[in-house]
Amino acid sequence: MSKNPNQKLKLLYLYQILLQRTDENHKLTTDELRAALERCGITAERKSIYSDIEALQNFGLDVICQRGTGGGYYVASREFELPELKLLVDAIQCSRFITEKKSNELIGKIEHLTSDHEAHTLQRQVYVSERVKTLNEQIYYNIDALHAAISNNVQITFRYFNWVLNFSASPRIQKQYRRDGARYRVSPWALTWDNENYYLIAFDHDAGEIRHYRVDKMDSLVQTDLPREGKQLFDDRFDAAAYSRKVFGMFSGEEKTVKLKCLNRFIGVMLDRFGSSLRLFPADNEHFYLDVDVVVSPQFFSWVFSLEGDVRIVNPPEVCEAFEKQIHKFID
Repeated sequence: MSKNPNQKLKLLYLYQILLQRTDENHKLTTDELRAALERCGITAERKSIYSDIEALQNFGLDVICQRGTGGGYYVASREFELPELKLLVDAIQCSRFITEKKSNELIGKIEHLTSDHEAHTLQRQVYVSERVKTLNEQIYYNIDALHAAISNNVQITFRYFNWVLNFSASPRIQKQYRRDGARYRVSPWALTWDNENYYLIAFDHDAGEIRHYRVDKMDSLVQTDLPREGKQLFDDRFDAAAYSRKVFGMFSGEEKTVKLKCLNRFIGVMLDRFGSSLRLFPADNEHFYLDVDVVVSPQFFSWVFSLEGDVRIVNPPEVCEAFEKQIHKFID
């Protein structure tokens, strides 16, 4: 028995078998555990199984022995419970910034965090090919590189592109680089997730202001040795979440305080959009006024327009006028 090199791995194989093949609804008897070990080239006495199980329990593995008919050993709890894994799978499926290929890879890894039997319930949730996904496989590594640059307090350079249709031969989607392919140089300060896309919030050195960039449209990202700039704009008071609430669809524009008049039943919509710290007061029995800080853009106007007149812009006058011009564009 001692001449078999696999024998030294018996405890590890037993640990793996219990994790992969058992859960509350699927148990293995001592004889079934011995048979599973034998298929791995390991022989085991019944008494040794008992002592090995005890060793695994002392190590921290939550192995339970259920007596009686249909009983056996099983792993009762794990680092992640099944509902938690389902939540992670759903989040990956709904994340447009993660490509279909990477989504399937991540979900496959998550399946290994539960038993083979419960992994099937995760597989039945996988409908990744039906979701809208980014085309840029590099985004997964861009996110990691951006976190590293922020941690290392250095600037980055990258190329930035849009997706365009090329009809020169057969129609196909391809990258078109902005600035004729010249590299952007910015100081990265925060990452935010808005409208199913990942954005970098950074200090743009050429513009001397805060700007944001879609991470899935960044290419050839490189860390530099230059220290970050713009710290004065990203002090302790800077709130990435608040910044995202102001910028509709992450489109740039001039920031203004806008007064909205809303039907009372739209309070939930306003909470979803602007958070719980709302500056509101009654207008009449059916309406309330709301002051919000927003970046005024066509996307903000489109959001107001989509609420079908139940939310109106009432101040400042220049924003009301710009909104009317935007509506005329739709009509014309």
